[in-house]
Formats: sequence, C-alpha cells, structure tokens
Amino acid sequence: MGWRDLFKRKPEEVVPLDLSWLEVDMHSHLIPGIDDGSKTMEESLALVRRLAEFGLRKIITTPHIMAEYYRNTPEIIGMGLEDLRKAVKNEGIEIEIDAAAEYYMDEIFLEKVKAEEKMLTFGDRHILVETGFINKPQMLLDIIFNLEMAGYKPILAHPERYQYLIADKKLQEELIDRKLLFQVNLLSLTGFYSRQVKDFAEMLVEKGVVALLGTDCHNARYLDMLETLPKYQKIYEKIQTLELINTRL
Repeated sequence: MGWRDLFKRKPEEVVPLDLSWLEVDMHSHLIPGIDDGSKTMEESLALVRRLAEFGLRKIITTPHIMAEYYRNTPEIIGMGLEDLRKAVKNEGIEIEIDAAAEYYMDEIFLEKVKAEEKMLTFGDRHILVETGFINKPQMLLDIIFNLEMAGYKPILAHPERYQYLIADKKLQEELIDRKLLFQVNLLSLTGFYSRQVKDFAEMLVEKGVVALLGTDCHNARYLDMLETLPKYQKIYEKIQTLELINTRL
C-alpha cells in the first residue's frame, strides 16, 4: 500500500434498514386519495412493498380525520382499506393490512367522543390522536380524560413535533405522570423534521416513555429518509431494546 492510499476516503458502509424487530407499523397514510398521504393506488402499492421489504409483518394505516380538512368517516376508510387489501393481494405482497385513524383533537372531536360515536381503534381500544404543532389545545387534557372515561387508550401521535410540548416541561411531566401513551416517528430520529425535534425524540426514548413507534409514511420521500436511520447507530440500537406495544398488535 502506498502512502497516498492512507488518505483515500473509504466509502461508508451502507447498513440496510431492518424493521423486523418492530413487526407492526401503526402510523401511516397509505389509503390513496383521502388525505395528505398516498395519492394513487400505484403509489400506495410501491410504499407497501417497501415497508414489507423492511421486514414488517403488518401495517395499520391511519388516515387523518380532521373536521376542517379531511372529513373521513369509518365507512370511507373501510372502503379504502378493502380496495388496498385487494390490490396488495393481487400484487402478491406478503404483509397484513389493517386501518384505524389519526384523529385531530378539537371541539368537534370531543363532541363525537361524548356522543359515543363510532371510533376507529386498534389493539386494546387504542386510539391515535394528534394536535396542532404550535399551540397547545385548550381542551387537550379534557379530551384525554373523556377518551379514558369512555374506555379508550389514547396514543399521542408524534409528541416530539409539538412546539408547545417541547417548551413546556410541566406539561411533559403531567402527560407522563398520567401515563399517556407516546408514539414517536422513526423519521424524527433522523433529523427529518428538525434538529430540535430529533433531540426531543431522543430524550423521550432515553426517558423510557415511548410506547409505540411508527413511520408516519406519506410518500416515497419519507421512506428514502427512513432508510438512513441505521446511520444513527446509537439511537437505532436503543429503540430496538424498548418494550413497545407494536409487537402485540
């Protein structure tokens, strides 16, 4: 070996993403044309195929239900699920497909909970909920309380992305103390959203308060970035040691 060889940069070893340990992705937007996720069945099938290649055995896709933007219903989501299932089967993709929803927590949602309207859940009456990213909803704790009183187990989608929560340590501890389930996006751990989000997501992982992980897949760009997750070796290995609800779904 010549002296010049000592200074040649070696290409980084590419470690393929393996999600077989996670088993189930419980947060995605793969039913085509009903929210801000996949737009066509062809796009959905390409995304589902890639998720299956990552080693997942099941996908629980969760379209938005948001009064002002995505007025989905259990019936609309159910019909979309059946179409997606048929297409996945016809393509010979070996993965189980189910659906729930990602509910936006506002006054209209609270009214639905109080009226005992049908909700899309998964597992042991788990229900995925979200808020706006900037301001804390005034009725946040009220909605969580009403969901719990109605027998649901609320899961707060991507808490690491909420600016109001990052800034409010008292609220963080209050939600943790009442054992609210936190679902972190795997993409947050790659810095996809921002460094601040990445740092907060890692803090939640280190504190052991993350109950579920999800891809929150909307399109191919999400999965392209997700494939970089093994580069972040320390956190990639850490999340594989968590006791997650995903594996029981």
